[in-house]
Parts: sequence; C-alpha cells; structure tokens
Amino acid sequence: MKRTIIDASQLELNEKVVSIKRVTKVVKGGRNFRFTALVVVGDGNGYVGAGLGKATEIPEAIRKGKEDAMKKLIKVKLDENKSITHDISGKHTGASILLKRAPEGTGVIAGGPARSVCEMAGIANIRTKSLGSNNKQNVVLATLSALSQLKSPEEVAKLRGKTVEEILG
Repeated sequence: MKRTIIDASQLELNEKVVSIKRVTKVVKGGRNFRFTALVVVGDGNGYVGAGLGKATEIPEAIRKGKEDAMKKLIKVKLDENKSITHDISGKHTGASILLKRAPEGTGVIAGGPARSVCEMAGIANIRTKSLGSNNKQNVVLATLSALSQLKSPEEVAKLRGKTVEEILG
C-alpha cells in the first residue's frame, strides 16, 4: 500500500470514537485497568484516518488515538455525487468489506465501524457489506484499506493509455 505524507495541521479534522475497550492486567498487587480507544478522524472532504490510543484514562486514550489517526491520513477519491469512483473490496486480517458506489440520494448504508469511516471521509452515497470478522478495529482498517486502493478515472485512463471518455463509456 503506497502512502503519501499528508500535513494534518492544515486540515479541519473532526474525530469520532468508534470503540473504547477496558483492558485488565492482573498483577501481584491486584488489577491494572487501561483503556484502548479506536478513533477515526476526517475532514469530510476526502481525507480520513484511524488510530489506536492506549492509556490509563479514557480522555488520554482518545487524545492518543486522535494523534495516531492524524499520522495515518489517506486521500479518498470521490466522484461528483460524493460516492466512491468504483466498487472495491478491502481486507484486514479476518475482516473483509465490500464497498459499492451508489447514486445520489442513497445515503450511507453501512454498519457502525464502516459508517464512521465513510462519514468522516465525506462520502454521502455508498453501500457497504461487512464480511467475515465483525471486530471493530479490523473492520475500520479493512475499510481504510479498500478506500486507499481507489483510483480516479483519470488515473485508470493514464495507466491504460486511453482517454477518460473511453474508460467511462
């Protein structure tokens, strides 16, 4: 997966906490509680990222998750009706997700974790189907994997040595 560095300081990013898990470690003196926060950030205009933060307090875990997500931003190719440019599937460990483009007025038809990623990316019309594992972290990462593989019609035309009109039909 090709990554380009995106300067998050120039973007107006919103954050959405997908899940918070309490993790317990049993030690000699008792139990140690820590929290893990899965956070998705995006500007609602094509940039989205997800990160994981771990800390002894929830707000600190969320802050760390947001910082991690800002380091992993990707640019999503959107078409004129705020949908993806073509159908695609993504996979991360046991979770697979199918993303299908949709016409204007469809809305975001997606389960919880995938919905968060799509909304933060600014996708307004999409249909998704989560396959395999329903682990929230893996579904979010599978969705990001699929979105990062998207190509615009211009890129496809350039790769094939054709015009955009020939590609779109």
